[in-house]
Amino acid sequence: MSKTLLVTGASRGIGLETATRFAMAEGDVDTVVMFARDSEDFTTAVAELKKSVPAGTTIIARTVDVGDLEALKTAAAEVLEEVGQIHLLVNNAGYTNPVPIQQVDQEDFERTMRVNLYAPFTLVQSLLNNGNTFDLIVNIASTAGINGRSGWLSYSASKAAVINMSQVMREELAIYGTRGGGLAPGRTATALRKVLAPDEDPSTIMQPQHVAEVIETLSSPMGRFIDSENIVVRL
Repeated sequence: MSKTLLVTGASRGIGLETATRFAMAEGDVDTVVMFARDSEDFTTAVAELKKSVPAGTTIIARTVDVGDLEALKTAAAEVLEEVGQIHLLVNNAGYTNPVPIQQVDQEDFERTMRVNLYAPFTLVQSLLNNGNTFDLIVNIASTAGINGRSGWLSYSASKAAVINMSQVMREELAIYGTRGGGLAPGRTATALRKVLAPDEDPSTIMQPQHVAEVIETLSSPMGRFIDSENIVVRL
């Protein structure tokens, strides 16, 4: 059976690695939908992937800021109408601006919540309300949502909520045959990590493709044996 994967934050990092891994694999995913903000990175990534994918694999790119929830709903409805069903969903898009609590701007705090928490919720709910059922949902959380980090209040709080939300989604949607939940990577060499830890050597920590490999494993038949809890991935 041919299946469709939707990945948010697909212009780079974990999102791009996930989209690429599924698009290039000889599996049952033959349509990969990529959501990301308008950027040169996204344009280049989509063009390169389209040139590389095997015959019969379709890449669909949509420029959308997931923090704009109404735009996200519109994009989700349009893509669903085009492809028929989203079987696999990876909510990967993330945002942070790490500052001490006294310096947290209210609008910036709310944007962190919109991108990291409200967007995954909105995308899942919108697709469900449009008649979609999922095989697998993976919400990218963080180990910072398990143990809060000084200076990362907004980010840690948003990711803690993602972990809890994912647990509820897994339980509520099991009646539809949906698997999945939260995936909490530790230190990973992404652009977001560079914001959180600008002085860190990215070559010494986990790489985005390692997380993408775990997501691919979750989508396999073996995945049902390991997705019953929030999954921590770290070196």
